[in-house]
Amino acid sequence: MMQFLEVRKIAFVGSYFPRRCGIATFTHDLARSIAARHPGTERVVIPVTDPEQQYDYGPEARFEVDEQSRDAYRRAADFLNLTRVDVVSLQHEFGIYGGPAGSYVATLLRELDAPVVTTLHTILDDPSPQQDRVLREIISLSARLVVMSARGQALLTDLYDVPEAKVDVIPHGVPDMPFADSTFYKDQYGVEGKQVLLTFGLLAPNKGIESVLRALPPLVRDFPDLVYVVVGATHPNLVREQGEAYRLSLIRLAEDLGVRKHVVFFDRFVELDELLCFIGAADIFITPYLNPKQITSGVLAYAFGCGKPVISTPYWHAEELLADERGVLVPFGDSGAIAAETAALLRDEARRNRMRKRAYLLSRESVWSNAAQRYVETFAAARRGRAGSSRGVLGVKTLDQRSDQLPRLRLDHLMRMTDGVGLFQHAAFVVPRRDEGYCTDDNARALLLTVLLENSGLDSTEVRRLASTYAAFVNHAFDAETRRFRNFMSLDHRWIDPSRPDDAHGRALRALGAVAGRSRQLGLRRWAARLFAEASSIVLESEHPRDWAFALLGVHDYFRRLQGDSAVERLRTELTNRLLTQFDLNASGDWRWFSERLTYDNAVLPHALVLSGGMGEDPRAIAVGLESLRWLCQVQQSEAGRFRPIGSNGFCVRGGKRAQFDQQPLEAQATVAACAAACATTSDPFWLVEARRAFDWFLGRNDLDLELYDPTTGGCRDGLAMDRTNENQGAESTLAFLLSLSELTQLEASLVEPRHTGERPPRS
Repeated sequence: MMQFLEVRKIAFVGSYFPRRCGIATFTHDLARSIAARHPGTERVVIPVTDPEQQYDYGPEARFEVDEQSRDAYRRAADFLNLTRVDVVSLQHEFGIYGGPAGSYVATLLRELDAPVVTTLHTILDDPSPQQDRVLREIISLSARLVVMSARGQALLTDLYDVPEAKVDVIPHGVPDMPFADSTFYKDQYGVEGKQVLLTFGLLAPNKGIESVLRALPPLVRDFPDLVYVVVGATHPNLVREQGEAYRLSLIRLAEDLGVRKHVVFFDRFVELDELLCFIGAADIFITPYLNPKQITSGVLAYAFGCGKPVISTPYWHAEELLADERGVLVPFGDSGAIAAETAALLRDEARRNRMRKRAYLLSRESVWSNAAQRYVETFAAARRGRAGSSRGVLGVKTLDQRSDQLPRLRLDHLMRMTDGVGLFQHAAFVVPRRDEGYCTDDNARALLLTVLLENSGLDSTEVRRLASTYAAFVNHAFDAETRRFRNFMSLDHRWIDPSRPDDAHGRALRALGAVAGRSRQLGLRRWAARLFAEASSIVLESEHPRDWAFALLGVHDYFRRLQGDSAVERLRTELTNRLLTQFDLNASGDWRWFSERLTYDNAVLPHALVLSGGMGEDPRAIAVGLESLRWLCQVQQSEAGRFRPIGSNGFCVRGGKRAQFDQQPLEAQATVAACAAACATTSDPFWLVEARRAFDWFLGRNDLDLELYDPTTGGCRDGLAMDRTNENQGAESTLAFLLSLSELTQLEASLVEPRHTGERPPRS
C-alpha cells in the first residue's frame, strides 16, 4: 500500500530568493529541499517584499506581501485559506516584517486556518516590551516551533514558558558537499599556492571584519602568501542609508594597515554553486561577529557543514556548534587572539584536518535532504496536534452556543447542485463542478431523500420535481441488457464506466424500494416497483456484503406495499443468510464484524440485518444486527464521548491501527439511519442517544469542534481532515446531512406520542 503523505501542500512565508538576506536564502533552500525529498508535495511561497525593491521570484511564489502594508498580510491569509494549504512554514526574524517589532505578521497568523510551524531565527533574552509581546503572540499562534540549537530551546522554555514538547531542534541545513582539499578550488580565483582565510555574508559593521583586518599585519609577516577573502555585497539597508561608505572604510583600513594586497573583496551576492566554490577554496573560515546573542548563523553552518576549520567569536550559535574541538573561539573584537589562533592553525595541518573531519562528520545529519525530512515530520506533527485540540474558527459557533434543537431543513444547495439531467457529484466550495459530471450513487441517494421528505409532509411541487429528475437519471442508468446500473456520467451525458453490480447498483435498489413502498405518487411507485423487480436479482452476483445490505434495505421498503412477492422474499432470505454467514466466519473475541476490515458505509450491514430480521421474524438476524451495531458504535466513539467515524485514510484492519481521518459524512449518515432503525425496532433509548451522537458530528461535536453542516447554504462540507474541514460541499456530503436530518426528525417525531401513551414506537 502506498504510504499516505500527511502534508501535501506547504506554504512558506518569509523573505525569499532573490532578495538578498539570510532568511531569503534559508526559505529558498528549505522549500527546494523539501520538494526534492518529497516530489509529491506542492510549494506555495508567500514572499514578504521590501516595497522599494522589485524581485523576479520563481513560479512557486504565488502571493507577494508588501512588508509595510497590514492589509497585505490579511489578504495573504485569505489567499492561503482559499488555497487550502496543509501547513504554513513561517520564518521569523523581527526585521523582515512590518509594524512595530514586526507585529504585522501576527495579523496573518490570526486569520489562518492551517496550522503554523514557525522557525525562530532570532530569540532575544532581553527583548523590548514590544518585541516580547510580538514573539509571545507568534508562539501562541504557532502549532509548533523550530529552533536551530539547544540554546534556542532553552531560551523558549526558560524565558517564554514554552513546553519542550512544542519545540523541535532542527540544525540549520547545509549543502551536501564532498570532503575535498582546498587546493582543488583555488585556481578558480587565482589563489593557488596561497593560504586562504574566508569570511562571507552581507557586509555590515556588526560583522567584525575590522578585527580580522587588524589581525593581518603580524600574520602576513609570518605567512607572506596569506590572502583574506571577503565575499558578499553590502547589506541593502546600509546601502540605502549610506551607499558604499562602509565597504570603502574597510578598503581604507586595509590600506592603512599595509595589507591591501592581501585582502580581496568580492562585492556581490553569490549564489549557492559559486558560494560552495569559495568555501571549498578556504583553508580557514572566520566569523568575527560582534553580537554575542546571535542564536543562528547560516554562514557558520554552511562553512562547518563543508568541513572547514572555523575561527569564531563566541556568539551563541558558535559556542554550541564549535565546542569539543570542532572549532576555535576567540574573544569579541580581539585582533591579537585572531592572529594567534590563525597562525597556530596554519602551522598545525594535522589539527586542521582533525577539526575538518569532526565538523564534516557531525554535519551529515544536517545536510539539506535530512533537514527537509525533519521539517516534514514537524509539519505532520503540527497537523496531528491541531487534530488533538479543540478550537474554533471565524464564523463557526462554539459548542456552548449551539442549541439541541435540530436545524431547519434547507434544500438550497441541493437545488443548486441539480440541473435538468440530475445531481452533480462535486462542488468547488459551493459552486457545482459540472466538469466532473454525475453519478448514480448520488442521484439514488437524492431520490431516497425525496421519499423521506414526502413522508415528512414536505410533499411540495419542488420536491416532486426533484424526485422526477432523480428518478429519470436512475432510470437512464439502468442497462436492460445486463440488468445493472451504470454509475458515472460525463457532462456530455456519456457513460464512462462499465456496468457492474457495485455500490451504485445496491444504492439504486435501496432508492427504488423506498419509492415503490413509500411514495405517494402512484406513477412513480409503479415505475420503481417494475425496475426494482427487474434489477434486484442481479445483486446475487455481487461478492460484496455492502451491496447485499443496500439491497436488503430496498427490500424492506418494497415490502411495505408489495409483501408477498415470492421472488423478492427469496432474495431477502438469501442475502440475510449471506450476511449472517459472513459474521460467523469473521467475528470472534473483541472483533464483532462481518469481515477483517472496517471501510465505509459500515453501519449499513447491521442496519440491513435489524430490518430484515424484523420483517422475516428472524430473531438471530436482529440479534446479530444489534450486536454488531453496538460494537461499531463503541469503535466509533472518541475518548471524549463524541462520534469518530472510521477515517478513509487507511480505514481499519483487524488487529491494526484505525485511521482517524479523513472522516466522511456518509459514515455519520449510515450510523444515524442504522441507530434509528434499531431504536424503532427495540424501543431502547440507547439507540436514540447513539443516533443523536452521530448526527451531532455534523454540528461540531467532533474531534475538531468544527461544523460540517453549513446553515448559510444548506450544504455540508465534504469531510473532516486532520486539522480542518474540507470546504467543498459536494452531493454525497450534502445528501448525508439531509438524509440524517430527515431520519432523526422522523424518529424523534415517532417517539413523542408513545412517551405520553405508553405505546411502543412504531417499527420503521
